[in-house]
This record gives sequence, C-alpha cells and structure tokens, in this order.
Amino acid sequence: MDQTHASSPLAGAVHDLATEVVLALRSGDHLATVCGAAGIDEENRTGIAAVRVIGADLLLPSVLYGRHPHPGDVAVLDRAVREFPPKPDAPAATAWSHWHMISTLQRMAPPAPGAAAPDAYAEPDAAWLEESPWQAFTHQLSVLAPLAVPAAPSAVQRAAANRAVDLSRGFVRAVRRRDWLQAAGAGRWLAAVGGEPATLGLERGLDFVELMGGHDPRVTLHVRAARLMAEARAR
Repeated sequence: MDQTHASSPLAGAVHDLATEVVLALRSGDHLATVCGAAGIDEENRTGIAAVRVIGADLLLPSVLYGRHPHPGDVAVLDRAVREFPPKPDAPAATAWSHWHMISTLQRMAPPAPGAAAPDAYAEPDAAWLEESPWQAFTHQLSVLAPLAVPAAPSAVQRAAANRAVDLSRGFVRAVRRRDWLQAAGAGRWLAAVGGEPATLGLERGLDFVELMGGHDPRVTLHVRAARLMAEARAR
C-alpha cells in the first residue's frame, strides 16, 4: 500500500486515476469510464498496478450515486484483484484493501451467469485496530479510507464508529502536521460514521484540507467523498 518509492510511471498513473475519479464525483456522470479517460485498459500493467493502489475507489462514483459502474472499470478492477493478491505475510491494510475490492465488485457488479467470480476472500482480522494508540489508529484508517463508504459494513467501519473521538483527535493532529492526505482520509471516515465532537468543525476543516492539499487528487477525492456522504446523512 505504501507507494513512497513508486516509479514515476506508477505515480503518474495513480495521479491520473484519482483525478478522473474526482471529475466523475463532481459531475455525477456514471456513464464515463474512469480507466478509459486515464488511458488504462486490462493490458496496461502499470495502469493495473495503479488501480491496485486506488483500490475500490475506482468505482466510488457509482457507489455514492447508486448507479451501475462502467463495464470497462469493472473489468480493470477485477484484473487488479486477480493480478495482485496479497501475500500471506502482507500488511493488514493490504489484506483489507483486497477484501474491499472483492466485496465492492460483488456488490456493484456481480459476475454474469457462467462467468468466473474472484476467489473468495475472508474478512481479515481487525482486533489490532481496537488496541492501536489513537495516532496509529488514525494513520491506519486513513490508509483504509476507501472502506469509508455507506452500505459497506465491516469490522474496520465498526472500529471507526467506536473510536470517532480518537479519529477526531487524529484529524486535528494531521492538519497541524500538514499531512493533508491523512487528514482527508480521517475526515472521510468521520463523514461516513459520524460521532465527531461538534467543536471539531469538520466541514470547515475539510475545506481547509482541500485548499492546502488539493494539489494531490487523492486528497480531493477523499474530501469530495466526505462531502457527498455528509450531504446524504443530512437529508
């Protein structure tokens, strides 16, 4: 999951994918293909690796707007699941991301009759999240921000709901440290599960995070997702 040392082509592909997801979130256009707009297909190895980094957020516009995803995006996400399964000793965050990609595919685009479905993958353990200090907890939850979506219950989501105050502390800490990606991920979780103190000022905080960190489309992606979920909860 950590792409600090990613090659320039991979980093560029991740940037382009995240940008296209943001554009789809802003427009609500579920007919457009995120991968196609980013120049990625099932044969593009770098693009498939970038989809593995973005994870289930590739289908986020369809998830949040409740619409059918583009078949091309479904095919590429399915290819990423098959090409990059987690190793037995993979970090917990990698295992959870893989599980969420499979569960999102099953929920949003079940295979056609006779088609092969991705191999079953059991929900990973999340007990370690309950015991993590709030700083580490916020870091791990921000890495797993793609799991912060409605109608997708998981042990990670339950941990986030149970520790909303810790997430709020982590959000403030990330803003102070100018870690905009972590702040955006934490804010997205708070928008998804609620329970943050009223004094946090999450809406204004997210505005500030986007203003300062918006050069990274992954930051904008999380902030936009948070706003859409907050609006849905307010209805």
